[in-house]
Amino acid sequence: MSARLYISAAHKSSGKTTISLGLSRALSQRLSLQTFKKGPDYIDPLWLSQATAKPCFNLDFYTQSAAEIQQLFQLKGKPADLCLIEGNKGLYDGLDIDGANSNAALAELLTTPVILVIDTSGMTRGLAPLLLGYLDFANNIDIAGVILNKVASDRHETKLREVIEHYCHLPVLGAIRKDSRLEISERHLGLVPSNESKRSEQHIQLISEIVAQQVDLERIVQIARAARPLPVFEVAASGAVSGSLRIGIVRDEAFGFYYADDLERFQQQGVELVFFSCVHDAEIPSVDALFLGGGFPETSMQALSANASMLQSMRDFVASGKAVYAECGGLMYLCRQISWQGESLPMAAVIPADAQMHERPQGRGYVRLQPSGNFPWPVAAQVLPDTTVQAHEFHYSSLENIDPSLQYAWKMQRGHGINGQFDGIILHNVFASYSHLRANDAFDWVAGFVQFARQCRDTALANQIRENTNV
Repeated sequence: MSARLYISAAHKSSGKTTISLGLSRALSQRLSLQTFKKGPDYIDPLWLSQATAKPCFNLDFYTQSAAEIQQLFQLKGKPADLCLIEGNKGLYDGLDIDGANSNAALAELLTTPVILVIDTSGMTRGLAPLLLGYLDFANNIDIAGVILNKVASDRHETKLREVIEHYCHLPVLGAIRKDSRLEISERHLGLVPSNESKRSEQHIQLISEIVAQQVDLERIVQIARAARPLPVFEVAASGAVSGSLRIGIVRDEAFGFYYADDLERFQQQGVELVFFSCVHDAEIPSVDALFLGGGFPETSMQALSANASMLQSMRDFVASGKAVYAECGGLMYLCRQISWQGESLPMAAVIPADAQMHERPQGRGYVRLQPSGNFPWPVAAQVLPDTTVQAHEFHYSSLENIDPSLQYAWKMQRGHGINGQFDGIILHNVFASYSHLRANDAFDWVAGFVQFARQCRDTALANQIRENTNV
């Protein structure tokens, strides 16, 4: 696997995601393409996965070591003809002043040529110092070309090309006209997820056709194929663990935020994943445990609340003693109610708290978590008391009217969580948190949850047998 490219930008909201989406569909129709997304984003990978009909994988310095990033990239990229990485924010943006976790650092780590997407709105000659600054800022980054976005006219394009040719000597790989058809609706956490959009497939195809007409796909593929060889990196084979376990995964227009490699890690633990919908299905399928991922339950709250049989099925499942893990949107669904835009509707009422939506973020960004003495999963035994787990949170909701007797799994060292001090509600065999975990070598939450789920299943089965015997 040598052909690869990194789509980045000078700053966020440059149109990078739309162009990455169009390129992904257009290229995947010509060759085998594997997509990746930098950072903890869930929404862009949903779109990229749909564009290529295969999972998109996240690469994130905060929740993965450099070795884990290299291993995942080579493991998933090896079968493909070409790998496309979509960056986040701007090329040199990142948490640290030295840029250690920036897009540029990831491009350097994976020796991947960068294509810059530039929003040219209102720009002509001023584009030159911007590009020259990016070219000169770091000599270890291969900026191989530029795609001009939101170009106003043929005349505008001609001026921009003349400026770049005269000052920058950088290949212009395309000029995308300003076009309302390229826009994807946005909401509080970014783009509306593709699993909510009924017209997402038509939209992706239209974006692909427009992008393919206005960029030089052959030149882009040539740049990708000219990437320097990757350092040889041993990719460890991972065999499946024996022992059947069925875990239900909620996936519909309300819930869909899951890391693709975490779901694969479940399967490597001998787990069968059973997908179902809290919006459309009448009850939970026959499973041994539940993983309720994040999403936007508030946008489907009428349908979720109206599905009384599913709400009752959720309460019955919890009462059976089987294991449940819920993140963010899943946490909200388990509360007594969700309130948004002046309306409050009942939910599963498993957790004694109410979810209240706000206009501003209540928790957003990376978090550091310290396991409390109440941590429920066996994986906690592998973590020293002063160990911190790195994860992330993105939520506009908060929990109100919380039962003060609730126990928590996490102490917050960075981030907000439930109340600024704690996160991870523990109730019965339910573990519900605003923080989104990522399984890694330092903290393999998937292995811990699977072990806990097996214990809960076996205990619930034994209790059921005992009750039937006593009848």
